Amino acid sequence: MRRIEVVLALALAAAGRGPILAQTPQRPPIIGVAHIGLKTKDMAAARSFYGHDLGFQEPFTLDKPTGGLMLTYFKVNDHQYIEVFPELKSEEEDRLSHIAFETTNIQQLRDYLAAHDVKVPAALKPGLDGNVSMMLKDPDGHNVEFVQYMPGSLHSTNFGKFLPATRVSDHIIHVGVTVKDRAAADRFYKDVLGFREMWHGGMKDVQTDWVDMRVPDGSDWLEYMLKSTNLTPKSRGVLNHLALGVPSVDASYKGLVARGVQISQPPKIGRDGKWQLNMYDPDLTRSELMEPKPVETPCCSPMLDR
Repeated sequence: MRRIEVVLALALAAAGRGPILAQTPQRPPIIGVAHIGLKTKDMAAARSFYGHDLGFQEPFTLDKPTGGLMLTYFKVNDHQYIEVFPELKSEEEDRLSHIAFETTNIQQLRDYLAAHDVKVPAALKPGLDGNVSMMLKDPDGHNVEFVQYMPGSLHSTNFGKFLPATRVSDHIIHVGVTVKDRAAADRFYKDVLGFREMWHGGMKDVQTDWVDMRVPDGSDWLEYMLKSTNLTPKSRGVLNHLALGVPSVDASYKGLVARGVQISQPPKIGRDGKWQLNMYDPDLTRSELMEPKPVETPCCSPMLDR
């Protein structure tokens, strides 16, 4: 519709003599990582790692409607969790269940995505935890959830609780997933959802192995892991991972050792110029302790603060 036709239609609608033009829904804020969902074959071992080693409390669990444990939650902060599902069936299976981001208006986000030809649920309703969420597929087939915390949910009724001093971190600063086709991932995360690149780098200066994509309305980011072929169980766990922000990796490392935690590799400075420490749960999923700011110049590209 040409501009003059739009103006005329608006004037007629205001006078009650024409149809009101449909407006494309606007994207609501997507403010950060909400959680990462991981599979385990040994819930007792997973509890030892996330509870004892990393120091997170387990405030609540959910059972399947048919009976038996569906998942348990390890609380990082009031808005971020590590969800663990006792459903890993084989060594070759991907340990990643899903990643999740928080929005302030889930219905508006659903309508916005539908208007951009993204397959979304026909309707939204509260889940077993009392929040409203929707699960989508990204171009690589990963489950991507968007959630709005609702009054009265398990999460909101426990705000301010289960936040012990034993936590190795109080913030999931990013999650990483395998990506086969960067252009396809960008069409979903960048063009539709509004994520923006903050850094890219690789094992060599002339190649790109990782792309950090910041959420549109917060400081957390999604890391594209651009290696996705010939994966072993260990490499899957390295690539599909979570990163926990800490003020000092060295202090965290010493605290973990004092707690009796066995760590296979000492801290190091990554290609992004940040101190990091890699740890692995019993199913080989990587938890990366990371200082948020570089201490050396990052390789490959500038790191954008915004």
